[in-house]
Amino acid sequence: MKKYIKIKTYISAAILLLVLFGCSNDILDEKPRAIFTPDYFSTPEGVMGGITSMYGHLRYMYGNGYFLNVGQIATDESTWGQNSDGNIKNLDYSGVGIINPATSNTGAVWNNAFPNINTASGVIENGTAIGTISPALIAEARFFRAFDYFLLVQTYGGVPLDLGAGELKFNSSTSRYSVRNTVPEVYSKAIFPDLIKAVADLPVAGRVTGGLTKTTARLFLAKAYLTFGWWLQNPKNIPTYPAADRKDLDGHDAAWYFQQAYDVAVAAINDPGDFGLQPTFYEVNVATKDRNKEMLLYADHTQSSPIYNGGDLGYSGGGFSTDYFAGWFEQFNYPAIRSSSTNSSWSAVSSVQRAATQPLGRPWTMLAPPIEIFKNTFADKTNDSRYDGTFTTSYRSNWVQADLKVNNVVPLYLYNANFLPIANGDPVVTFLDTDVPGVDYSNAVYNSSIGAGVLPGRADFVIEPSVISRICYPGNWKLGPYRTDNGTGLGSPNGSSTRPFPVAKFSELYFVAAEAAVKGATVQGGKTARDLINVIRARAGKWSFNNKANVAQVQDNSAVLVAATPAVIDIDYILAERSREYFGEGYRWYDLTRTQNWIEYGNSFTIAGATNPNDWKDHSVKTFTRTITAKDYLRPIPTSQLDGMEMSADEKAKYQNPGY
Repeated sequence: MKKYIKIKTYISAAILLLVLFGCSNDILDEKPRAIFTPDYFSTPEGVMGGITSMYGHLRYMYGNGYFLNVGQIATDESTWGQNSDGNIKNLDYSGVGIINPATSNTGAVWNNAFPNINTASGVIENGTAIGTISPALIAEARFFRAFDYFLLVQTYGGVPLDLGAGELKFNSSTSRYSVRNTVPEVYSKAIFPDLIKAVADLPVAGRVTGGLTKTTARLFLAKAYLTFGWWLQNPKNIPTYPAADRKDLDGHDAAWYFQQAYDVAVAAINDPGDFGLQPTFYEVNVATKDRNKEMLLYADHTQSSPIYNGGDLGYSGGGFSTDYFAGWFEQFNYPAIRSSSTNSSWSAVSSVQRAATQPLGRPWTMLAPPIEIFKNTFADKTNDSRYDGTFTTSYRSNWVQADLKVNNVVPLYLYNANFLPIANGDPVVTFLDTDVPGVDYSNAVYNSSIGAGVLPGRADFVIEPSVISRICYPGNWKLGPYRTDNGTGLGSPNGSSTRPFPVAKFSELYFVAAEAAVKGATVQGGKTARDLINVIRARAGKWSFNNKANVAQVQDNSAVLVAATPAVIDIDYILAERSREYFGEGYRWYDLTRTQNWIEYGNSFTIAGATNPNDWKDHSVKTFTRTITAKDYLRPIPTSQLDGMEMSADEKAKYQNPGY
């Protein structure tokens, strides 16, 4: 019987309540602990509890909307949406706010990574002495320690390896002094050794569903090699902090690291264990196939219990805990859509209501995609299935599930654009693939209430790509909710999502190897950069379902997409493909900063609502510019960290990244 990890509560400061579920009747419920000691991690219960909490700590970041924002905002994929507050706008660099180390939510990584790193060090340092603890279990702790340090070094630059008891030592006492190590030290002393050991000791198949494997460790080792190779090369002279020579402590150059990235990624592709690519892009992301063979690592959730879900199943306020509410950020306020109850005069009724279904969910309108996403990134909407498998482009009526009554009766039909009838489940608003002539956006007779347009002969309201705005845009279908307890109603769309949030996918191995090949790695036969990218593009050409039409569609356009791939692949093409594959999942800022393309890709964008972003009918389009500088490549150390240290003002100032 396959085992599952279920986590009751998680690390929060120094207090833990750890629960390990093996099988459904195998429960280990640890008592809250105010402090960890080496003795605790010298017991099997301590080791298992500590490892379980490491999986749990993922939920403080992955699935949290504000963490998603940090990876999305101010890139070519996302700008602030109509309902955004300073938490979002301050990070957009577009003149609507200034990043603030105290309030801009860039501390999610810092605040959640270090407690987990210390727990991992406790397990590694003390658990090895227990005769019954396998090297594979200790390797899980090594992986998570490296995982967090890798996330930290990409976000802030050099970070401390000594948490109070020595470098990479478990600290059980309060420490209020800290020294940041350099980027090369963090990679050479922490990230690479831990991941190399994890690759060696982790099993091919996870000990539990969603558990760590050799393949997962290989992906992160390859990605760390790739990222450090870029850092060593530093093609655009991006500054680092603390100051350090662009030299590897082990004497290797950037080319060596690019080769290692390629070799490790290809090794994982050639020996994947139980992992592999899903047959179609739709099947990667459709909720009914969650936890599929392409998911290497995810922050898990469940609808079986709010405790084990990490968020309330009925109503969640979002925030900075373990709720999964990231999908809300990329969904517009579609419940504002209106149809008519009669076909003689417009009598507005709510035809698309909040529902706990993947195309809909709770709308927060926090992150809006610029128009370029629809015209450039996803230009091919016919052959490439990834546009249809990424966005909700057809908002369908659900008044029967909402028990909407007209004259005390749930109607068989409502009336929409052109006073044409629509049945329950029919499209009410459609985002068109391309601009077309003749769209009437006046809403003078047929009032969608969201500024959508009317085309002759069509019952659905329409919106062209050129009028996508901060208030009205296709939602991110991939991150929509899914429940099996909706019954015949709308379910609980305001509850915390119960789906797993993807942290790492098998497909990324192809991108890492391709990027390393572009950077000069010697390639294996049949695995050039173009070969590797074409594996992804061939899969993108295969359709199994059409989301917009809401029908099965078995179609293979892979030959068309492969033929359209350029003969020579460059970094720009890889970045474009990465955006098509992982749009809106929090990858983009890290991809652009790794390749030192953030300024070029994020410096301008176009979007409608230029005059008044709160006006649904404002279809005026403007090109907005951002002021992103080289120093912005490093996020600020959170003020809470500096305030908690017993150091001089000068020492604290030097601890902070320059410019903040």
